[in-house]
Amino acid sequence: MLWSALRRGDLQTAIITLALSLPAVVLCLTVHEAAHGGMAYLLGDRTARDSGRVTLSPLAHIDPVGFLCLLVFGFGWARPVPVNISNFKNRKAGMALTAAAGPAANFITAFLAFAGYLAIGVYLLGTQVFSFGVGGVYLLMSLLTSGQIAANGIAVFLLVLMIFLGYTAVLSVGLGVFNLIPVHPLDGSRVVDAFLPFSWSLKLQKYQGVILLLFVAAIWFGWLDGLMLMADSAAINLAARFVGLFL
Repeated sequence: MLWSALRRGDLQTAIITLALSLPAVVLCLTVHEAAHGGMAYLLGDRTARDSGRVTLSPLAHIDPVGFLCLLVFGFGWARPVPVNISNFKNRKAGMALTAAAGPAANFITAFLAFAGYLAIGVYLLGTQVFSFGVGGVYLLMSLLTSGQIAANGIAVFLLVLMIFLGYTAVLSVGLGVFNLIPVHPLDGSRVVDAFLPFSWSLKLQKYQGVILLLFVAAIWFGWLDGLMLMADSAAINLAARFVGLFL
């Protein structure tokens, strides 16, 4: 997001993107890690709770490097939540559920954010907002920076809120999908480990470095852009159906 604006040389859009993306990034990372800690606690492990990680306070979760990556590139991470699998009745299932809780929380956040985005959009722009898709966030940004609605303070506020919700949704989907990649130390690796025989898990661990390099290359060359767009589209389409029930 921010990186796209910077590459275009659009300083005004980059500044507005930064201002609206910062709280969205904080929200996405905080919800993700709090969900890990909360699920572990529900399954019998108090480690995260005793460490102060079952909280929606961003200060307990934010990792500076991961924060910047999510802000600039659209994918990132937070400080890992401590988990003691020996406290789970079923260690494999407990670890898998705890790992999956983070991405699941991000997808729920994305759905709610997209629902709010569409609801405000219907009020401001009519039902045509349903045709915008994920790219509507950038269209709205152009409306804001062009000053076409500057005369109406309420409309400007709602437009800013709508853009924030759009960023929150897109970043939430990106964070959720990113963490489902089965590469250590991402959540997907722990979910996959729960379903693989132990011997297979050991073999997979031998190639973690190669898999990680391939994954970084895929991000760098944009090979995962299509996957991210599909996930974003699925989330906004689901939210559109939900909002459509009330129209």
